[in-house]
Amino acid sequence: MSAEHHTDTVLEMKDLYVGYYKDLNILQGLNIKVQRNKITAVLGANGVGKSTALRAAFGFLKPNEGDILLEGESILPVATYNRILKGLAYIPQQPGIFKDMSVEENLELGAWTFRRDKKQIRRKIDANYERFPILKEKRKQITGELSGGQQRMVEIGRTLMAEPKVLLVDEPTAGLSKMLSQEVYEMLTVLTSQDNLTILLVDQEIRQALKIADYVYVLELGRNKFEGPASEFTDLEKAFWVEG
Repeated sequence: MSAEHHTDTVLEMKDLYVGYYKDLNILQGLNIKVQRNKITAVLGANGVGKSTALRAAFGFLKPNEGDILLEGESILPVATYNRILKGLAYIPQQPGIFKDMSVEENLELGAWTFRRDKKQIRRKIDANYERFPILKEKRKQITGELSGGQQRMVEIGRTLMAEPKVLLVDEPTAGLSKMLSQEVYEMLTVLTSQDNLTILLVDQEIRQALKIADYVYVLELGRNKFEGPASEFTDLEKAFWVEG
């Protein structure tokens, strides 16, 4: 795979060493460049550091070595709260919605950075209803009563309330049926094309990730193993991940 990656880089991880204990690094010199308004996928087996990379980017984990750049500036000293203000957003693998609240109440929670601006909140909620018409139909419904795919829509919609530039997405279809998973992947593609979002996607659904990604990194033991345009990965998919 070619290591060349000529692009307008919005988020970069440079020689990153990160672990949950100071003397035990999960990431060991990881390098990732995320293209503006593209989907960059990070793939690999369980335990290679995919989710760890997202947590470090969002500020949940402090690197032991290396740097993380957002639009060319280091964000290592920046607290998670301020990374959100700078345009980073994170959607974890486990849903973080409030299941005993309505759809609209969940969306409103995403507006905490401008919570006193009622008109802006209304505009953002209406924009989400345009993206996800089913949420408008169910806006008064308790979120826990929705399907898994619809709950993912609520979570993504709530995240988009803050108008992020870069969306960090961890295993977006974990636990969902094949049909609902397809809806979520289509949703991510639309966000890059219509909302000009940049997405860094961590996934184990290799086939689906390769279908929607523009550029791909494959990790092994916390290090870069391969990288290149998604179109170059067809043979590798058969050789490394897909049996039968």
